[in-house]
Amino acid sequence: MQISKFMTPEIIFGTNSLCQTGESLRRLGATRVFLVSDPGVANVGWIERIIDYLREQKLEYHLWTQITANPKDYEIHAGVAEYRARECNAILGVGGGSAIDAAKAIALLSTNEGSISDYEGVDQITHPLPPMVMVPTTAGSGSEVSQFSIIVDSSKKVKMAIISKSLIPDIAIIDPQTLMTKDRQLTANTGMDVLTHAIESYISLAATPLTEVHSLQAMRLIATYLRPSVASCFNAEAKQAMAMASLQAGIAFSNAILGAVHAMSHQLGGFLDAPHGEVNAILLPYVLEYNYIAAPAKYGVIAECLGENTSGLSVHDSSRLALKAVKDLARDLDIPESLSAIGLNPEQIDMLSEHALQDVCMTTNPRDMTVQDVAALFRQAL
Repeated sequence: MQISKFMTPEIIFGTNSLCQTGESLRRLGATRVFLVSDPGVANVGWIERIIDYLREQKLEYHLWTQITANPKDYEIHAGVAEYRARECNAILGVGGGSAIDAAKAIALLSTNEGSISDYEGVDQITHPLPPMVMVPTTAGSGSEVSQFSIIVDSSKKVKMAIISKSLIPDIAIIDPQTLMTKDRQLTANTGMDVLTHAIESYISLAATPLTEVHSLQAMRLIATYLRPSVASCFNAEAKQAMAMASLQAGIAFSNAILGAVHAMSHQLGGFLDAPHGEVNAILLPYVLEYNYIAAPAKYGVIAECLGENTSGLSVHDSSRLALKAVKDLARDLDIPESLSAIGLNPEQIDMLSEHALQDVCMTTNPRDMTVQDVAALFRQAL
């Protein structure tokens, strides 16, 4: 086995763990906190509670919410200017993947010169970042524990994957009760994102025994609890389980990276400004079908984790049940079944395919792909 690293932040998990936000920042040396969130999170009361915890620790703060669902490069540059103008010395991100990715990108440019596009790719960061505490309010992107920040290059309309261990936050605070203010569609979309993280990290070329245990447990939790979590925003047991699934899948993909689903969805999300989890959910069955020959035995394990009965079946038959389980789950959650339903036109496919092949997530996809293969998958998903 090759040498690998396994990295996580300090993790604080559980109901009412939000109360540790101020104390966590204080022990990291923060005195003036740049609080990054989005208007939706700010409107449901979580920011007010967190500000109370900052005040308890006598921390100064500045709230900044000028981001959109897929954060853009110019939004990051504006945030950096605000961070510097307010003379902040720590970053607190509160929200879904967009808010947390934006917070990490602002932290990056607060101590490193240039444009955010200069840091696209792997390990381009040269200077240490300020202290970072992240509080996710979805289950979810896993960004609060990952080395990823995904930012849209507005001139090219593509998502840039910025990957560095420097982007792993110092502390992640996961409070499952924050999931109770999310609507059904967001819960479904983000839950399918978690499933994609779990599956892609499990079959990734960079998977290890340390990542696989987290990938598999995330799948088991999703199979049992995603449907109930979507059905009721007040199901505390389901919310806690999905928060844990998101956390474990985030730990897994941060260390094992991902695959073709994310390489392709990054392009669609940037070009169409489409919800990331929804795009993943549409693409996942098609990419799974393509990748099948690379890891059929692993597909059988995926099927078992997703609740399929594989007893007495051959490797081939049991592994095919993984595709059935994914499709059944997406159908139950009313996920759109085609990319045309979210606005993709056939003439856009060649350009998107070329960009997808250059995405860093493609390097750990278990089966080799050409630009023609990517284009064929896009067309199948139309």
